[in-house]
Amino acid sequence: MTLTSDSLEPALSVRQVLTLERVLAGEPEVVAGASHLDRPVRWVHVAEAADVGVMLSGGEMVLTTGVLLAGDEDKQAEYVRSLHRAEAAAVVLGLGRAFPSPPDVMRRAAERCGLPMVVLHRPFPFAELTEEVQSRLVRRKFAAVSLSEAVRTELTALITAGAPLQRLLDEVARHSACPVVVTNLAHRVLGTAGERPAVDDVLRDWERIARQAWGHRPGRSGTGEGAGGDGWIRAELGGRGERWGRIVLCGYRGDTATGRLLADRAAEALVLHRMLAGGAACSWEEQAAQSLLTDLVSGVVPARQLLPRARAAGLPVNRRTFVPLVVRDGDPVRLERLLRLLGLSGLVAELADGATAVLLSLARDQDADALAVRFATRLRTESGTDRTVVAAAGPRAAWDDVPTGLREAQHVADAVADSSAALDLPPVVRLKDVHLRGLIRLLRDDPHVQSFAERELDGLLYEADEDLLSVLRTYLATGRNKSRTAQLHHVSRPALYRRLEAIQIRLGVDLDDFEQAASVHIALLAHDAQQQ
Repeated sequence: MTLTSDSLEPALSVRQVLTLERVLAGEPEVVAGASHLDRPVRWVHVAEAADVGVMLSGGEMVLTTGVLLAGDEDKQAEYVRSLHRAEAAAVVLGLGRAFPSPPDVMRRAAERCGLPMVVLHRPFPFAELTEEVQSRLVRRKFAAVSLSEAVRTELTALITAGAPLQRLLDEVARHSACPVVVTNLAHRVLGTAGERPAVDDVLRDWERIARQAWGHRPGRSGTGEGAGGDGWIRAELGGRGERWGRIVLCGYRGDTATGRLLADRAAEALVLHRMLAGGAACSWEEQAAQSLLTDLVSGVVPARQLLPRARAAGLPVNRRTFVPLVVRDGDPVRLERLLRLLGLSGLVAELADGATAVLLSLARDQDADALAVRFATRLRTESGTDRTVVAAAGPRAAWDDVPTGLREAQHVADAVADSSAALDLPPVVRLKDVHLRGLIRLLRDDPHVQSFAERELDGLLYEADEDLLSVLRTYLATGRNKSRTAQLHHVSRPALYRRLEAIQIRLGVDLDDFEQAASVHIALLAHDAQQQ
């Protein structure tokens, strides 16, 4: 991305110039073009000739006494039209000998052209105004260049250090002091930064605001870089003639030129970040989904506060049924593709320990349970293995219940992660399918449960005999079936009997007694759950 000289030259507006102390001393009065006072003033120029426009390049505030225009109304009108053609910012007329009062011809011409016309009622040295404005513009330009280099240096250092996208956006938000949003071309939000309440306000009605702000209203092109209303400034993301997203400063309160500069520098950094990541723009979408679902699962942020982010990420949330799923040994890319193939709306995000969360958003008239089974069955077919576990919570009709549902699905997935009975589970595993193992999983961090497991298994844990623990685990999981246990461990029946006898001696229990065997089984389940 290349910054033009204009984008590096922050200007004062006509309105700002009129509030300067030196200008106020001349008692300025706006007599025409009052609705155009926010025009930027790029420079100040003193000119009297009627064809002054040929000497201008646009954006100048022109100062005149009108001495060469007095008595000739045609010249007065042409003077204003010439300024308009040259795209001058404003004309300032010093009242005096030539014009003791505002000339009607110039005033009417300026009003027709939409050119701000200001008269000074008190004698005023134009040199003072020129000096004041020029010095301020030079200082602002220097400050803009300094800011530009500071932002570039800081963002480049972060990229070099391998910082994630969020860290870059946080830095941009710090400099801009407003919410920052990164989107793809379909306005789907890929990342945000800034104070959370302000970001949520922006995201609450994001799609409507975004489409209204840029290029979707009559007479607007919607391409390139620019600013929407109320300080919304965007810069396009892309390279080699292809655009793939945009960064937006939402409600930037500084001058527009500096805002464009910040957006441009941020866009440069994001493009470089993507290039160094191998061009994987879709990974930003994955990061956005991961951040959202992780926050939902953790419960640190109330679900209601996450609703704007979900909506902005493209998830339908109005009058929907939500189905929380957690998939074990599922590739997130494959899961995304499967959702599209089945025509389902949802978010996919990789969690810790090889689990992937999938949050389906279904229309109220769709059969949530049937679609979950269809999704799981198709996934198993495509993966070619029955080891893929799809855990689910019951459908949630309210968004506020989604976090509890995701945690329930995660709990179910964890409960069967290392279960030897996983092959016998249905396509979609629910809480009712994990029985005692699910309860132990829930209670694994309870000190009483931990103490119980240590006490019951002390004889084996102290000796650290993994072979005997493995035999015990299989024997209990198969319902104390000796033949099956011997077969699974590839030992003879007599060898198995000797090992079972050693286990009973070390634990001081009789495994033929149902209650004692059940107690050891529960302790072993608790021990295994604590190791995961």
